[in-house]
Amino acid sequence: MDSQWRAKTLYPFLGILLLLSLLYLNFNSSDDNYFSFPIFLWQPKIGFVSTNSTQFVIIDDGAGGGESAFYVNGWNSYWLMMESVWSPSRPKVSEMLKRGAQMGLTVCRTWAFSDGRGADALQVSPGLFNERVFRGRLRLKKGLIKGCRLFIVVKRKNLEAVLRPFVFNEGICLQGLDYVIVEARRNHIRLILSLVNNLVAFGGKNQYVKWAKEAGVNVSLSDDSFFSNPVIKDYYKAYIKMRCYAAVKRKNSLSGVMYSEEPAIFAWELMNEPRCASSSSAPVLQAWIAEMAAYIKSLDKRHLVTVGLEGFYGPNTTNKSEVNPGIWAASLGTDFILNSATHNIDFASVHAYPDSWIPHADFEAKTNYLSNWVDSHIIDGDFVLRKPVLFTEVGSRWDVDEKGIHKRDVLLKIVYDKVYESAKKRQAGAGALIWQLLVEDVDEYSDQFSFIPQDSPSTYNLIKEQSCRLKRISAEHNSADKPERLDLCE
Repeated sequence: MDSQWRAKTLYPFLGILLLLSLLYLNFNSSDDNYFSFPIFLWQPKIGFVSTNSTQFVIIDDGAGGGESAFYVNGWNSYWLMMESVWSPSRPKVSEMLKRGAQMGLTVCRTWAFSDGRGADALQVSPGLFNERVFRGRLRLKKGLIKGCRLFIVVKRKNLEAVLRPFVFNEGICLQGLDYVIVEARRNHIRLILSLVNNLVAFGGKNQYVKWAKEAGVNVSLSDDSFFSNPVIKDYYKAYIKMRCYAAVKRKNSLSGVMYSEEPAIFAWELMNEPRCASSSSAPVLQAWIAEMAAYIKSLDKRHLVTVGLEGFYGPNTTNKSEVNPGIWAASLGTDFILNSATHNIDFASVHAYPDSWIPHADFEAKTNYLSNWVDSHIIDGDFVLRKPVLFTEVGSRWDVDEKGIHKRDVLLKIVYDKVYESAKKRQAGAGALIWQLLVEDVDEYSDQFSFIPQDSPSTYNLIKEQSCRLKRISAEHNSADKPERLDLCE
């Protein structure tokens, strides 16, 4: 009886316990004091995304080393990291990614920043990070806050700003983002991770300038010093290094996958909607883009990099000023052609907001403007840049005309149809991401363009149909290869 009990119960139990112990030692940081079970067993195999001229392609890491065309239908949910801070709110993140997958969406763009002194800020001062936001845990390991002081802090010494290096404790940081990445991959979603905001929301470039001023650094009154001041640029580089350092050395604390081997990261975005206070700062912004793109590539050569542009043409771009939504758009220091052509920028990003950009125009004028806007950028991708063009934000209000037609659906369909036609011809229109999708109980992140897709059946069906159209094109272009999750449309 004893021998049977040992064989059937004790030994299997001890074997399982040994396996769990080995997994724990392999995947858990020595600095951590509680168990975090690796979940690699249910992480699907997906390939890295790269570019081949004007197209996105998925690279087969197998022996064949082939590639297959990849067209993007995606969305924005900028709030995923914020909702991963506290464990009770994590199901909202999981639900959003699950619903995106149910609509056939393949890429989500989200914030990888939150700068300032708020309760849920990630970077509370240059190089000092909020453990709770990093970890996304309810329990913190005591006494490790200094370990999250990253690389540089500006101090005053003899009336000069000096840089002080600190050790980056990778065992503490980044676990909140780990959760978002794991959940994205579990749902076959890839992430565009934006690194800083041009706007004041969640800190942005204004917060970096404030930090420099508080440290006694001699900076101008304009926020444009974000792009030129060497100390502020070092702040930003330190933050990039924290993010991309993981791409070189760190394992995801939940999945055990090295960030450098994580295909669920689609791209790093330098800034959300970079703008300058005046067009005279345009050369400074261009130099900043070139410098920061090169810096990211020096740390992480496998993932794509984009700027985060709205797509406005500069005053010196021949025959393009009439494409802008107004004269004001050429005075913001950005230039779609010049900025996107930068070496180390892998694809061009464009936004589209006819309701905001030409608010007093009638609906017909908005549709004509949007059609011309999309056409112009796809043509530039094909014949000037020779890079994919991704419409990373497409937003419009929920208005209904006198005939009961939802205007948002009309505007969204213009973008979708043009992307679809471009994709059929293997041209530069690589995809579009709607702004922005929510789930229940995240109203604090809502704006005039946000919606819960299940509450808008016509838009929901439009999004899903676009996903299916692009998947069918991928299947045709990839011959016998079956694209990821085509079964959704069958």
